[in-house]
Amino acid sequence: MKKIITFLKEYLATIDRVVLFGTALMAAVAITCNYDLGWNRWIGRQALPMRLLCWFATFLCAFAAPYVLAASRGARPYFRHSRFRQLLLLAPALFAAKMAVPLHLSISPDAAVSAYWTAVAYFPLKLAVMLACLYLAWRHYDRDRPFYGTSTAQLALRPYLLMLLVMLPLIALAATQHDFLQTYPKMSRLAYLRRPGTGWEKLLYELSYGTDFVSIEFFFRGFLVLAFARWAGRDAILPMALFYCTIHFGKPLGECISSFFGGILLGVVTFRTSTVWGGLMVHLGIAWLMEACGFLGHYFLQ
Repeated sequence: MKKIITFLKEYLATIDRVVLFGTALMAAVAITCNYDLGWNRWIGRQALPMRLLCWFATFLCAFAAPYVLAASRGARPYFRHSRFRQLLLLAPALFAAKMAVPLHLSISPDAAVSAYWTAVAYFPLKLAVMLACLYLAWRHYDRDRPFYGTSTAQLALRPYLLMLLVMLPLIALAATQHDFLQTYPKMSRLAYLRRPGTGWEKLLYELSYGTDFVSIEFFFRGFLVLAFARWAGRDAILPMALFYCTIHFGKPLGECISSFFGGILLGVVTFRTSTVWGGLMVHLGIAWLMEACGFLGHYFLQ
């Protein structure tokens, strides 16, 4: 844990304060606009082409704006590199497709059964597509280095376990809030599991849900930090954190706000260790703790 705190202190001591506070202000404006105007809900009502375009524009603005601000402050000349510009467009396009493209399996005349198996298949399928796309990007741009975030040379599990322990009371407190219980546990949205479903069906859904965090860690920390660090160094962390914040627009407000700061923390650790495995453990742990606390919150409070 001390090592992680040291990483964060060194990062905060060296980052351009104008870029840091400017990016934090961008996050505040984006969050305010989304939750006041319902931007993510409006996007969700659009047809697929418009939905894809709107998410792409949202992610591109969030991702590129901190780089533009840093470049204006005399940081590294990232935009001179054609490969940097290509990846700057590719990254929002990949995640916009992940967000916008739906999946529906009609495998039963019972709509609830089809909805359940669609939910179980959704995250693993999108993980497979995301990893395939990242692999192709790695082969083209970074094949002289290990695949994004897979190094284990500096992996130590104890600090990440301590981070989970710190998060546990915060998640338990969040589970007493109405907006949290409207979102978690995720399985409560599935009519099939409210019948109730069997234990193994619930477990299968939770395991499927967990695979989404594998794609998120490899994309945000592995790809957006380590691939872009080739040109931007530690300046790659803030753009990733703001981008990461925008994918939480449909989540409870507190979770969306904390995702920006959590993104910075996990980005710093990944930048210093070149591994996503510890961050993945934390992210999965938090996700499943939120599911468990959501279930307990509904059981005891509602």
